[in-house]
Amino acid sequence: MNELKAKSTTEKTVVVPLLLIATILAGMLSPMQSAVNGQVGKQLGDGNASAVISFGSGLVVMAIVILARKSTRQQFSSIPKKIASRSLPWWNWLAGCCGAMVVFSEGASASVLGVATFQTTLISGMVISGLVCDRLGIGVAIKQPFNFPRVLGALLAIVATVLVVLPSWQAPKVIALAILPFLAGLLAGWQPAGNSAVAQETGSMLVSITWNFIVGFSILGLALLIRIGMGQVTVSLPEAWWMYLGGPLGLLSIALMALLVRGLGLLLLGLASTAGQLIGSVLIDWLIPSLGNQVYLVTVLGAVVALAGAGIAMVPSANKHVKLDELEGKNQ
Repeated sequence: MNELKAKSTTEKTVVVPLLLIATILAGMLSPMQSAVNGQVGKQLGDGNASAVISFGSGLVVMAIVILARKSTRQQFSSIPKKIASRSLPWWNWLAGCCGAMVVFSEGASASVLGVATFQTTLISGMVISGLVCDRLGIGVAIKQPFNFPRVLGALLAIVATVLVVLPSWQAPKVIALAILPFLAGLLAGWQPAGNSAVAQETGSMLVSITWNFIVGFSILGLALLIRIGMGQVTVSLPEAWWMYLGGPLGLLSIALMALLVRGLGLLLLGLASTAGQLIGSVLIDWLIPSLGNQVYLVTVLGAVVALAGAGIAMVPSANKHVKLDELEGKNQ
């Protein structure tokens, strides 16, 4: 009995804090991805082209992973038959569209808005979307009614968005760009449900993520090809090697979150990863002045408010059982 108590105490005082720190650091991968894709979009002058490169690099990595195992090859090859059988509602197969919107908004607006403002507006949109999806029963077994903490979390998310765009209030173009990540965040609330459904249908979250990348890459690639054919854009590949890391950074984040959730649970993981996203985004803008983004006091305040809103909105769901594959879907 004493040994069990000692082990439990050690986990609470040593293991959990270490896992929280690791999750915060893993959460910083998301703003790093935004910074990379934002710079690619800035260099190429086109968010669409930046998103295609990000999805393409991630798809190459996932293709290698899928092809390396016979089981995942077979699961992936079964997708056409499963789509034709219509055993799964067709819209679940299009969840990659949400990821495409997020990555497109990174390339189109992250370099102009700054990583901190981008991440804050994205997270704010996701908080609101998550509450609505829970209320409608999208991706969850039990509908979650609106209550005071949830409504307060949504209101704080809106306040956070207003705060981070305040420094640019006199620049209509910048305000218009801020709408992109907010809308992407709203769409991202549904994406986990689609990814989880595909994972259950195919029997593999790896296959689901790969399909997610294929859908996003196909939609963005087709749009880019049409625009090139119409003479609207001329695309050249970026020269710097690190500009191809957008997709792999996203995949690394998914893998780390899938490992860390086993020791923390969904609530602590969500709070720590959100904190990492916001802390990392502020640090990137502050420590890398060459990106051309300033960190204002209201930007930091907005990030803090967004974290508070996310935390308050998550608390009512602390005791809700969530499958691991649903968590992995939320990080893509």
